[in-house]
Amino acid sequence: MRILAVDPGSKRIGLAISDPTGTIANPLAVIQHVARLVDAAAVAELADSHAAGLIVVGQSLQDDGSPSFEGRRSLRFSEALKTQTNIPVILWEESFTTQDARQARLRMGVSRKNRSGHLDDLAATVLLQSYLDSNPRS
Repeated sequence: MRILAVDPGSKRIGLAISDPTGTIANPLAVIQHVARLVDAAAVAELADSHAAGLIVVGQSLQDDGSPSFEGRRSLRFSEALKTQTNIPVILWEESFTTQDARQARLRMGVSRKNRSGHLDDLAATVLLQSYLDSNPRS
């Protein structure tokens, strides 16, 4: 089963998709934020066109486990997404995915010039790989 991951942001939404076995995460796309329902419809369409069986939405949490400001935004987005698709939607803790994506670019030896720009799809990939590693398929 393919799994689609969503890293929602205030300007852009990063997307990643798993391989058919649900083992490896790959960057998929970055979409520009328009409005919650419009964004949810676009994500639902991509999930459907890639035959995703699950959508994982990143949610940042505070140290006490409660959703941060962005985490509450992710919760509202996931609720809107549920109205746009029959594919199950779950929340997954995403704190530090952007920092992890930045570090991954450094480890890959990407030049400073090529490291500039958004990391949204890579952050979604980090998020999805975290989910896949924590929920191995048998």
